Amino acid sequence: MRPSYSNYSLNYGFSYALLLICAAMLSIQPAIADVILPNVDAKYVSIQEVNPTRDAGYVVGDVLNRTITLTIKKPYELVKESLPIEGYEHRYKGQISGIELVKINTEETQHSDSVTHVLHLTYQVFTTGKLAKPAALRAEIVKVRNTVSKEVFQYRIPSYSFRISPLSVFGSVKLKEEMSPFITPLLLDSSKDKLQLKVLIGLLALSLLGLLYMLGVRAWLPRMGAPFAKAYRDIRKMPDTAAGLQQAVARLHESLNKTAGASLFSNNLDDFLQSKPAFAPVKKEIKQFFGLSRRVFFEDASVSGATADLGGNAKAWLLKFCRHLRDCERGLLPDLKSTANTEASN
Repeated sequence: MRPSYSNYSLNYGFSYALLLICAAMLSIQPAIADVILPNVDAKYVSIQEVNPTRDAGYVVGDVLNRTITLTIKKPYELVKESLPIEGYEHRYKGQISGIELVKINTEETQHSDSVTHVLHLTYQVFTTGKLAKPAALRAEIVKVRNTVSKEVFQYRIPSYSFRISPLSVFGSVKLKEEMSPFITPLLLDSSKDKLQLKVLIGLLALSLLGLLYMLGVRAWLPRMGAPFAKAYRDIRKMPDTAAGLQQAVARLHESLNKTAGASLFSNNLDDFLQSKPAFAPVKKEIKQFFGLSRRVFFEDASVSGATADLGGNAKAWLLKFCRHLRDCERGLLPDLKSTANTEASN
């Protein structure tokens, strides 16, 4: 039996009406989703923003990091489902801005009368142009709920404006007119140079300290006030006479005895060097000193007779010998080349 025309018209009319109802519901749904809620009382919510350090000079592919700290006082609580969604492409003045939220991390800290939410938002630029153009990280709208009355309110996170620059210059540009006051001056990185300068200053200070330690005659540093260092300062002040020579020799004997812990002579020199191996390099000079001492006190007290085998001024030799002993007591190796060259020339 063939369906009548009236039944066909009825079915067609019913389907058309159902289609209109569905279309109407779909058109109403965005309106329901975009219902504007009342703003929450500002005394219940506080905000802190950490925005990018510059607001110009961004190009396609650049990343902008933003940190929002919301402190919500009780009895209100954050509706976490209202937080920004990753991958959502922002719109600016009704047009797709090319700014996308690529990552969001949240932290939550409970307090006695409030809850602190820290939102770490990462945006990326996916647009460019021939000229610099304005852009913005849009004002995010989050929702808060009164846990007592179950009412829902909204809170607006302020937007952040910046400018996107082209990858290349288009056409002729007058640099003086195109300089943006929002771009910070380009500074040279001097951190490596400063580090090298500090290292060189440190090396110079150590070198000067070492030089002072080797050549210094004052008791400024440890072991600089040892017996031979003091004897060197005393001998420098003694006159260059026979009496002064005797005083210098006696002063050196005093320092040798103090260092050895007993009276030091040729017969116990090896025992001294065994207990004080630092003085081994000047063993020959110590023997020469004992010979000089014997001539000064027991044979010929004159300066010329006492220095017959020293090849020069006795006081000058004693000062050099005392300086070698001072180097040994400081743990340094004395410079014996000058003494050997003097003896060879004589």
